[in-house]
Amino acid sequence: MKIRDLDLSSSPLNAEHEALGLPPVEDFVSHPGNHPVLRAAMWAAVMILLSLLGTLAWRLFFGDNGGHSGLEIIETTLNSPAFWSAVAVGFFAQAIDGALGMAYGITATTFLLGTGASPAAASASVHIAEVFTTGLSGISHVKLGNVNKSLFLRLLLPGIIGAVLGAVLITSFDGAVMKPFISAYLLLMGLYILRKAYRHVQQQRREPKHVAKLALFGGFVDAAGGGGWGPVVTSSLLGSGSDPRTTIGSVNFAEFFLTISSATSFILLAGEPSTWMMVAGLVFGGLFAAPFAALLCKKLSARTLLTIVGCLITLISAYNIYMALA
Repeated sequence: MKIRDLDLSSSPLNAEHEALGLPPVEDFVSHPGNHPVLRAAMWAAVMILLSLLGTLAWRLFFGDNGGHSGLEIIETTLNSPAFWSAVAVGFFAQAIDGALGMAYGITATTFLLGTGASPAAASASVHIAEVFTTGLSGISHVKLGNVNKSLFLRLLLPGIIGAVLGAVLITSFDGAVMKPFISAYLLLMGLYILRKAYRHVQQQRREPKHVAKLALFGGFVDAAGGGGWGPVVTSSLLGSGSDPRTTIGSVNFAEFFLTISSATSFILLAGEPSTWMMVAGLVFGGLFAAPFAALLCKKLSARTLLTIVGCLITLISAYNIYMALA
């Protein structure tokens, strides 16, 4: 049977096939971001982001802003130290999240709680900001070929369902009760990932199992606790032997769609948060970091990614357990 759409470039994968006497790979294998499903999802993300930006611009310049013009609001925001602090946090958080598939929610939520925001308001603000940062980050991952179509689709729907359930939970009562138990689980996963990074020179690649259950739990934890999709899902998939680059890219892209679901749920259940200046800062900083982080994910080796992810998860989880018991 004739193979269509062959990739005839001199890529490392084709060089390996040539050495083994095998035919060149198909183009969607060597360039997974070119898959029709991923292209459709990417363009859907682009259209959603453009629509949201247009809506926000309309509200800023033509909506009811308490007698203040859009230019006055922009000037006030740009002169606020709190806004630039949020920009720095957004850049740092997205640089980590886009490259390693985790930690944006944890970092940004911790910052907002430190400013006096309630857990529900902090989680809502972070998820609204993440709509923009994860959107650009996911698009970057698709364009760089970091997304596995099959894994992305398996994560998508269960993650969305979990995110909606988590948003309902945290608007009903404080979801911080679960954090010590989740942190203990993540601490063990971080140590396990570090063990896999240095115990085996060659990581065994196999199809991950129980992805739907993991995505459901990860989406729930993320919305209920203000962060956790990446730590729960990425660390568990890497611990099972999944490829680090495509795992991080797929988890990151799926996060965009579940973030839209959780942010919408927060607005419908609890109303719009009062921390819009902080949200704007998180978005502004995160948008600059997203493309750089996706490129970093593509360039780093599998062992390096596993080591950084393992260390990050272990340290954050140990700190959260300490704060819960203090």
